[in-house]
Amino acid sequence: MSSASSFPDTSDSVRHLLVLPDRDAAEEVAEEAGQRFGLPQEPQLVREALAGEDDAEDAQWLVVLEDPDGKLDVAALRELAEEYEGWLEVE
Repeated sequence: MSSASSFPDTSDSVRHLLVLPDRDAAEEVAEEAGQRFGLPQEPQLVREALAGEDDAEDAQWLVVLEDPDGKLDVAALRELAEEYEGWLEVE
């Protein structure tokens, strides 16, 4: 019997990034994702300035979803982002 089997397997953990055009869309997507997918933790909102831009208008917003079991439906996440003129970032 291998002792490695006694450790929890965290290899399925995934972080999904949904990119949205503005804060309002990101907040709505975060709320909607929690309702649709029954997330164990609230999604994080992160403002990401575009390279070389100082203007607050030139920013994208990320909705970061932790998926510890790797079970969230990627197609459904992509559809949700697209409903708000965003996209799912693929790593």
